[in-house]
Amino acid sequence: MRLGLPRWSGTLAVKAAVFITVMCCTLAALLGVLVHVSVSNQTVEQARDLALSRLNDATTAFEAGDRLMPGMGVDPDGLPESLRELAVAGERGTMVADHEGRPTMWAAGPADGGRALAVQVDYSQQARTIDDLGRAIIWSSGLAIGVTLLVGAFAVTRVTRRLHTTAQVARQISGGDLDARVDDPRTKDPTRPQDEVAAVAAALDSMAASLQGKLLSEQRFTADVAHELRTPLTGLHAAAELLPAGRPTELVRDRVAALRTLTEDLLEISRLDTGRERLDLDTEQLGALAERVVRAAGNDTEVRIVRDARVETDRRRLERVLGNLVANAHRHGRPPVVLTVNGPVVSVRDHGDGYPEYLLAHGPQRFRTEGGTRGHGLGLTIALGQAEVLGARLTFANAVDGGAVATLTLR
Repeated sequence: MRLGLPRWSGTLAVKAAVFITVMCCTLAALLGVLVHVSVSNQTVEQARDLALSRLNDATTAFEAGDRLMPGMGVDPDGLPESLRELAVAGERGTMVADHEGRPTMWAAGPADGGRALAVQVDYSQQARTIDDLGRAIIWSSGLAIGVTLLVGAFAVTRVTRRLHTTAQVARQISGGDLDARVDDPRTKDPTRPQDEVAAVAAALDSMAASLQGKLLSEQRFTADVAHELRTPLTGLHAAAELLPAGRPTELVRDRVAALRTLTEDLLEISRLDTGRERLDLDTEQLGALAERVVRAAGNDTEVRIVRDARVETDRRRLERVLGNLVANAHRHGRPPVVLTVNGPVVSVRDHGDGYPEYLLAHGPQRFRTEGGTRGHGLGLTIALGQAEVLGARLTFANAVDGGAVATLTLR
């Protein structure tokens, strides 16, 4: 089993803090060991030189038959056995050992009769110096690590804060707010050094501006085309009304009506794209509104009210959404078509082949067709746009036992 880590452990700030801490600890430990070993060796060498110097004085006094000074003696008590054996063997040596509860530097050399001449030097001060040095290294290393970690965390936090701001703006743009910009101060002043975060922020702002320009151009084009079409279509409709009755006249009138509907849909989409639609809120009984929509549609749609609810909404827009969903179910699905009201949730289901995969994955797309079949036109696109204006959530799915299901959840 792989041990799962908490989500916060994957943030850049935590990774940088861990890296800085590990590197500081490693560097402090390395420097501390080097300093401690160097000072310890120097202190031991000084104590050894002092002990050997006194051993030379003791040897001179012993050979001259003079009285030995305190701290000097032949086979004294406390002399380490290994050092005594070395001296008896004719060699000189030194050793640090505890004597009467205190650290002592021993120096020993050979004496006559298989004995050892030894001197002892108090090593307590040197031992305390080395211990104090060790504690000072630990405390200074801890302080240095703490200060470095704080400074590093401050520096990394400034970078991560800018990255979070850039990510937030990207999410706003993805959500439809094309006016959102990072506006990193470094991108405004060319004399300041430009780091990678500033480059990303500048690229995101440039992309958002370019995308906004293209979308605004498309919106203006759609609105202009729809407006320009209204005048000739009005004249064409009037001319079609003057034609004599007959099958050709019916076909012309039907196509003119379809063109007028398409033009009005394009105008509605252009208004939705601008994001300036305003709600006219009122309290509505959802079940009664659904029944009115079905009656106005004039098709065979079953209405099921599982649990009625009163909602505060824009009646005209809600009727437009439900009407488009019902019309799409009859146009692209198969009966029976069922509209169900369950509290603030309204679903429209048909029993046809279901929604195509592209629609389930990416939502409605204008005029798109799949595999040469008829597309879903603008009805679902308008329904989704009006649902967003209402603050409702419109989702599309396919039922397990077949058929398409559109679900509108009102707030």
